[in-house]
Amino acid sequence: MVIPAHADQPAVLEPALKLRLIGKSNGVGLSRDLELLAAALSACGCEVTQQVCERHDRKRRRSLRTRLAMRIGRWHLARWQRAGPRPPFDANIMLEHVWPQFVQQARCNVLVPNPEWFDRRDVAMLDIADRIWAKTAFAEQLFAARGCRVRRIGFDSDDRFQPAVLRQPQFLHLAGRSPLKGTERLLALWQRHPQWPRLTLVQDSRQGTAAGKPAAANIVHAGGFVSDSELRTLQNAHRFHLCLSEAEGWGHYIAEGMSVGAVTFTCDAPPMNELVGVERGMLINARLGEQHNLARIARFDEAALEAAIERSLALSTAQLDAIGAAARHWFLDNKHGFVARLQQAVADIGRAH
Repeated sequence: MVIPAHADQPAVLEPALKLRLIGKSNGVGLSRDLELLAAALSACGCEVTQQVCERHDRKRRRSLRTRLAMRIGRWHLARWQRAGPRPPFDANIMLEHVWPQFVQQARCNVLVPNPEWFDRRDVAMLDIADRIWAKTAFAEQLFAARGCRVRRIGFDSDDRFQPAVLRQPQFLHLAGRSPLKGTERLLALWQRHPQWPRLTLVQDSRQGTAAGKPAAANIVHAGGFVSDSELRTLQNAHRFHLCLSEAEGWGHYIAEGMSVGAVTFTCDAPPMNELVGVERGMLINARLGEQHNLARIARFDEAALEAAIERSLALSTAQLDAIGAAARHWFLDNKHGFVARLQQAVADIGRAH
């Protein structure tokens, strides 16, 4: 049954659903996904177990033998459903990929996909999904078109706001570990504009795309280990954030930029333009390119980015503050609604099972 909520709290299920959250922890976006979703599901009154998938789990996901065993097991389960033991979990919540080795251990399997990393193996196993929880309207439409039962939960990101940090009229680009941030093209463009303010690049040196010495005096590479507190200070100290993703499942670094009230630049392509709007950031024209799993790569138009940077540098402090305030308002509104949206999705599982 569902216990009604108080005015300021989500409803909770009684008895609590036992959920297993399954995904890879990569130290960046996927790790945040696990942490944020686990906290939100717990706030919904669920019993949450985290299954962090290590290298051997990822190898098994790709194994034909594992996928075949899952198919045979599901066939036997469907045939002898009443005779078998009750699975230990009410639902598996699978992040980014289908994890076939865990499918039979729950009565319901829910996917929370990132379309740009949802590969051919995942597509071949899409029929095991009882639900799709979509982070974006883009993902919702994509999976609904494939006949899936989809509910949009949106998503959440960490609030990085530090009001005491002085905002400087400089630019920040967090490349992280992703190859889909438009980093190389951005650096090449910046090198052609020595008159522009300083661009600080934060990138995992193992990626290698820009790990060498910057080729321009107005580019600073924050290489090596950057602590979370140092990164948070950088996010707040830079007035402008360049988040020129070529594809996103959600876009934590976009949302985090908005959380600190930065003027956030991103590609005018889905799903990035679901987070940033014209009143709360800078949308840059982009052209759609090749397919990358279920998404298409969006590459920013260089002339459009140049014009947007020049335009932003000409704005007054009051105008920049207004854009940043609108961005933070969107961030907080989204954060406050996330648990309630997730509660509805969890209740849907409870009713169905």
